Amino acid sequence: MHTLGRIIGIGTMAAAAFTLVACGSDDKASSTPSATAPAKSLSPTAPAAPTQSKGRECTAEDIGVSGDFGSAPKITIPDNCDPPKTLITKDLIQGSGPGAAAGQPLTMNYALVTWSNKQKKDSSFDRGTPFQLTLGGGQVIQGWDEGLVGVQEGTRRLLIVPPDLGYGAGGRGIAPNETLVFVTDAVSVGK
Repeated sequence: MHTLGRIIGIGTMAAAAFTLVACGSDDKASSTPSATAPAKSLSPTAPAAPTQSKGRECTAEDIGVSGDFGSAPKITIPDNCDPPKTLITKDLIQGSGPGAAAGQPLTMNYALVTWSNKQKKDSSFDRGTPFQLTLGGGQVIQGWDEGLVGVQEGTRRLLIVPPDLGYGAGGRGIAPNETLVFVTDAVSVGK
């Protein structure tokens, strides 16, 4: 009888171990990215890492921008305020002519600084080649499709783009939940 109890006990432990191993097999599969996953995630963005609040959100006036239209700007992000949670636009140099509307072609120069590390991430000024797009056509981040509406040829515009209108969970070398600061020059509008 004592031997029978030992056999039943060992059998029960083996069955439990088998069940745990079988249940855990999905963990490995779910950690591997799927080859069919969409390039742009439609799920909500991951929560930002907790940071110490400075007590107020930055405004366009807090961002330092130097340089003239057509030249690479120098962008300075302050340390004494938090990144804004909504899209902010401000014309730094006013252009002329009709304002851009959805469906119109734009030729833009731009410089991008990421908020978290205050470093230049990209610049068409540095490459010497402006960027062409159709406004509202989904060819660029939503912050550009919304923030460039009404821009006139010859305008230098500051765009502060929150993560939900930028790259959200990250991508294209941008960290998750990154606020983006662009200075854009409208080289041509509607041409």
